[in-house]
Amino acid sequence: MPEILAVQPVLMVRDIARAVTFYRRLGFEPAFPDHGDKTNYAGMRRGNCELHLQRHDPLEWTYPVDRPTTRFVVDDVDGLHSMFLKTRIQYLTRPAKTPWGTYEFHLQDPDGNGLQFYAERES
Repeated sequence: MPEILAVQPVLMVRDIARAVTFYRRLGFEPAFPDHGDKTNYAGMRRGNCELHLQRHDPLEWTYPVDRPTTRFVVDDVDGLHSMFLKTRIQYLTRPAKTPWGTYEFHLQDPDGNGLQFYAERES
């Protein structure tokens, strides 16, 4: 059976430069060249993880929409959370055990896209 090798979520953003700055604070680096303030699409990479950011017209934000959530499997939930705390990111939850067997924390980017970072809990 053919394998799926990677997933690269495309997140809606209002301002590419602002989103790139935010994701740099999370330790992501540009995955491919950015064309300054005129760009409508950018890729950000951290390790083997790649996110794409796509600018959407202000009219697309006038209606309430369900913002996507992206989950990241990590090896050190507390260490990553401590790193993110130092950047003073808003909407950052504390790490917690979940009923479904993970240990995780959540945050939102400036455009309301949810980011969840987790590891499987040991039994």
